[in-house]
Amino acid sequence: MPLISLNNLSVTLQKNTILSAINLTLAAGDILGLVGPSGCGKTTLLNTIAGFIAQNQGSIQLNHFGEKRTINAEHGIPPEQRNIGMIFQDYALFPHLTVAKNICFGIAKQTNSAQKAQLNTLLKLLKLDDLADRYPHQLSGGQQQRVAIARALAPKPALLLLDEPFSNIDARLRNDLMIELRSLLKTLKITAIFVTHNKNEVFSFGDKIAVMAEGKILQTGVPAEVCQQPNCWQVADFLQLGAWLPITALSEEALSEEGLVISDFSEHRQTTVSSYHSALGPIKNTLTSPKVLSGNKLVLLVKPQHISLRSQGEKNARVEHVAITEQGYHYQLSSLETKNELAFSTLSFYSDELLSLGENISITVEPTPLLIFNQE
Repeated sequence: MPLISLNNLSVTLQKNTILSAINLTLAAGDILGLVGPSGCGKTTLLNTIAGFIAQNQGSIQLNHFGEKRTINAEHGIPPEQRNIGMIFQDYALFPHLTVAKNICFGIAKQTNSAQKAQLNTLLKLLKLDDLADRYPHQLSGGQQQRVAIARALAPKPALLLLDEPFSNIDARLRNDLMIELRSLLKTLKITAIFVTHNKNEVFSFGDKIAVMAEGKILQTGVPAEVCQQPNCWQVADFLQLGAWLPITALSEEALSEEGLVISDFSEHRQTTVSSYHSALGPIKNTLTSPKVLSGNKLVLLVKPQHISLRSQGEKNARVEHVAITEQGYHYQLSSLETKNELAFSTLSFYSDELLSLGENISITVEPTPLLIFNQE
């Protein structure tokens, strides 16, 4: 039985649709990373699940300790009765309370002995033993976050919601804290949903990823699978999986028996009679049954690792930008024929070889499954 299920969840605020037909299911212990561009509805979704924003349509089903409860527009449940913890981006600690009192705030109705036992457990788990009597302004950003986590965990929630929990943490400490918190959630068997703009955080912290845009969830799955097989161009574009090459379908007369996809430097042969033309020359497709699309705004996703530099061959790209990275030199390439309607301007490419800014080069694409999308 899933711990939480969202079914056709929709939210309208001031006549604006913020969330539309959200469907999501999480099992107990799952950690989900919620990603998407600013303003797509990620934080609104957290606040709706927590009960701070009312839903207009659809339902939220919570299964706590074998008890199934359904929340909808007609039957609401107050936030304090949902057994959901939330950690805000700014931590929202009470400045006039000590660390100990902040942590115990949500369990004030418990006996003093129960509060003390839970406090001591959390202080130890989150390495806050020596900070119990300090106030928030006396703590570093990382320490404040640990207090916020402890306060959210004190009531022993079945579900924990985190709004960009690592954004205010020094980069050197971020990865360590993500590993520690993930281990803690797994130990306590707590389900979690966290909002982030950083896909790398999802790989380090999450079991699943959900990509949002314009108030909708576009794709949900294991992070590696979503990156390998994005279901639309918006998912691939937000996750920055590669560069886009405009393409167009060839006429039937232009097709070979195997089918052909042509670009500035590549030629794609397929086992079905379907073809596209882009700004590049020959690439072989490794898929036996590629997805066939048609339309006026077709694009081919090309990943940097599938591009190789040729020492010989016709020049087909120009170096527009050079940067140094851990993977070697990172280049942004453009088409030589910029007025062509299929020209590209930001093809990402890595190489150990140093190239000059403005240099014309010859590149090719290695055999790879074609990822073609319609931007219409």
